Amino acid sequence: MAASTSSSSPCAGRPESPARRAALLAGAAWLAWASTPGRAEAVRRAPARVEQALGGARLSGSAELRWWGLDIYRAWLWVGPEGLDPAHLTARPFALELRYARSLRGVDIADKSAELIAGLGLGSPAELRAWREHMRRVFPDVRAGDTLLGLYQPDTPKGARTRFLFNGRLVGTIEGRDFARAFFSIWLSPRSSEPDLRRALLAGVEPTR
Repeated sequence: MAASTSSSSPCAGRPESPARRAALLAGAAWLAWASTPGRAEAVRRAPARVEQALGGARLSGSAELRWWGLDIYRAWLWVGPEGLDPAHLTARPFALELRYARSLRGVDIADKSAELIAGLGLGSPAELRAWREHMRRVFPDVRAGDTLLGLYQPDTPKGARTRFLFNGRLVGTIEGRDFARAFFSIWLSPRSSEPDLRRALLAGVEPTR
């Protein structure tokens, strides 16, 4: 596994207000400006709901997000027996799990997610507004040690959906294949702004080039 990387603050040596510091951390929460593709750790089992939904879940890869030397979260990508095809991201079920190392507001996570989706050129203006509001309603505030998991299911009786679980408890569902493609592309798109994080998460399903 690669060693941790970090970037220096342009504001080093200058005091920051608590509000500015919180905003900066929220901006980093869903974007790997600097990531660590996994520290040595005990083998983890998939969460029970993921195992049930995927029917034999296995870990594709994991990575740790660090920003300015601070731990932000650790991520795990769970896939089913058929794996995951990054070129057809919404064809098969999978789950992305984040365990946070910092406190962040749910609305900030939602707003940053919408910003990153827009940066990838995904979604119309109307879709982006709707997705942002959906995420603002669903995403909770998080503290160190909390987990937030997005479980994508393409073939439910009502169609494709992404279910969000907070510390194992269902907190909301966002319907639609287009939303899922846009949201998970933050981490898994070939155009992701952090290719090392993407490579680490997809290590079990995408051949090394």
